[in-house]
Amino acid sequence: MSRTDTRRALIEKTWAAAWGQGDVDALDTLLSPSYRRHGQGSPPQDVDGFKAAIVSTRTAFPDLVTTIDDIVVEGDRAAIRWHSSGTHEEALLGVPPTGRQVEVSGATFARFEGERIVEEHVTWDPRALLAALGIIQVGQD
Repeated sequence: MSRTDTRRALIEKTWAAAWGQGDVDALDTLLSPSYRRHGQGSPPQDVDGFKAAIVSTRTAFPDLVTTIDDIVVEGDRAAIRWHSSGTHEEALLGVPPTGRQVEVSGATFARFEGERIVEEHVTWDPRALLAALGIIQVGQD
C-alpha cells in the first residue's frame, strides 16, 4: 500500500471512529501531540479541544452521521470534503434543543509531518447550522 493510500485509509478509519462512534481517543493514531485545528473566527484547538468539540457535538446531535465525500492526498497534504447530519436533541453552545434535523458541509485541509497530522484548516458555514436550528435567517432580503 502506498503512503498516500495508507494516509487516506487512516483518515477514513479515524473519522469513522471519532465522528461516527464517539471514540475520540482514536484521534491519537492520526493527530500529532502538537496538532492545531484552525477554524473561522475561533482560536486554534489542540487535540484535547478538538476531542471535546466532537463530544459536545455528538451529545447535542446523538444521531450524528458524518460522511466523507472526497479525500485527496498529495505529498504531506490532504483535502477532505465532508457533510454531517443529525437531530438537535441536546443543548449546543447555549442553544437549547430544537428537535430539528440539521445538515452542514465543509472541507478540512490537513498537513502531515511524518505519519501524523500536525495542522488542519477547517472551512464550513456556521450560519447554515444556525439557520437550520431556526436561530437566524439567511438569504432573506
